[in-house]
Amino acid sequence: MKKAGITAVLYLNYFVFAILLNSVGIVILKAQKNYGVNELQASILEAFKDLPIAIVSFLIASFLPRIGYKKAMLIGLGLVTFACIAMYYGNSFNYAKLLFATVGVSFALIKVSVYSLIGTVTNNQKEHNALMSSVEGVFMIGIALAYFLFPAFNNDTNPDSWLNVYWFLALLTLLSFGFLFFIKIEKPVEIPGANLADDFVQMIKLMAKSLVIVFVVSAFLFVMIEQGIMSWLPTFNDKVLHLSENNSIMMASILAISLAIGRILAGEITKKINWIWVLSFCIICAMLIVIFVLPKAVGLEVKTIHSFSEIPLIGFTFPLVGLFIAPIYPLLNSVILSALPKKLHSSMTGLIVVFSALGGTIGSRIIGWLFQNQGPQNAFYYTLIPMTLLLVSFFILKKITAKNEI
Repeated sequence: MKKAGITAVLYLNYFVFAILLNSVGIVILKAQKNYGVNELQASILEAFKDLPIAIVSFLIASFLPRIGYKKAMLIGLGLVTFACIAMYYGNSFNYAKLLFATVGVSFALIKVSVYSLIGTVTNNQKEHNALMSSVEGVFMIGIALAYFLFPAFNNDTNPDSWLNVYWFLALLTLLSFGFLFFIKIEKPVEIPGANLADDFVQMIKLMAKSLVIVFVVSAFLFVMIEQGIMSWLPTFNDKVLHLSENNSIMMASILAISLAIGRILAGEITKKINWIWVLSFCIICAMLIVIFVLPKAVGLEVKTIHSFSEIPLIGFTFPLVGLFIAPIYPLLNSVILSALPKKLHSSMTGLIVVFSALGGTIGSRIIGWLFQNQGPQNAFYYTLIPMTLLLVSFFILKKITAKNEI
């Protein structure tokens, strides 16, 4: 299949799962209002989403080339179609857990497939950086759409009206299934003499490499920051900025839009500037926003706000942190994958997804605990700790890759 066709498949599948996967922040807010759970209880949805991603990725990453990436993606899309319909009829916190567990399992199949296919259509690190950033940018566009899609179905007079969005999402995944079904993607060539047990051992061996250790720590820290902010920004808008429920959700789209723009721009910038300087500049800017902008947003003395026109300008500024943290994840992934032979990309992608999922789960749980115990006005300040550690990890990673250790 031609490069353009495979690229289109990557974009489409990532876009669909972006809406599903990152609606967790919206459902966390709805769970508190509709299902009577507190902040810490609601944060468990992140674990139901991320832990299946981690477990399934670790178990099947090396096996996927044998069953084929197309078949894996079709299975993921099919499972989620049924899960969306079940959520509509179930309408409970337990069915929300089931939904995100299914989305997690399916996304593991999708992400490992997408990341592995990127390596088949690129020829060097710059091409890999650009396509990885673009794919992740499309992912962020899907996330941004979710923040408008859910309010579009929400009616204040009917607390269950928002569930209608799951019929739309079921239709979207079904359409994606149909498109992918008729696209031909060649099954990856197997490694001669390899078997599933050997592949699993190879993944374990990768974890012993210092380059991989530093990378997985970096990915863990980044996703802890990103998911912690993204999952709890609608609740922050509701409880600190006192926005209406729909506006709290839609305002969170600024973060997703910023992430999308940042990742798309990063794909172009890294063609001319070394990744270490791009990432260092970005994380420092993000830290400055937390230090200087967040206190002003928290310090606003406002009454309940019902429209965007009533929101003070500073309320729009903190979500712009997404513009600067955006390039970090795709560029880190591209750095590690470009340093490895293509035959190890599937195994490495499994590790990427595992530690990203763990970072997302732990990050969201920590922020949820901080929201409940330190107050929603203070929770995001603690992101400065992983941001500082992440900055240090960039230079360690650069030093190791410069030696061509792997």
